[in-house]
Amino acid sequence: MTETFESIRYTADVVALTPDGRVLLIERGKPPFASAWALPGGHVDPGETSRNAAARELEEETGVRVAAADLLQLGAWDEPGRDPRGRYVTVAYLAVVPADTPATAGDDARTARWWPWNQLPELAFDHAAILATARHLA
Repeated sequence: MTETFESIRYTADVVALTPDGRVLLIERGKPPFASAWALPGGHVDPGETSRNAAARELEEETGVRVAAADLLQLGAWDEPGRDPRGRYVTVAYLAVVPADTPATAGDDARTARWWPWNQLPELAFDHAAILATARHLA
């Protein structure tokens, strides 16, 4: 019997919310989905936990700093085909930050912007599903 192994990439995403009901999104600067809106997130570095990667990526892409210990794990998303680059598994986290928290685009984000829950744009990847889970818990 021949076994086939699939290369899997490990990522972390963050749903950053304010108490007044706004969600932090980034406009992607790189493919796939360049110019589309998405949750802040990215690859987990070697030797790093997904929780630490989530806090790091949030700060790198938006300037928003949250202690990794303050992130609440929402779950893992691993549906085949969720990313056109190949098999990606992400662990998503929730961060609640003050309503006046500024966001500034950095790293591979073109723009970082707070959006009201009821006015979210179409999202890249399966980030709408991640946000739906967060909405039930927030």
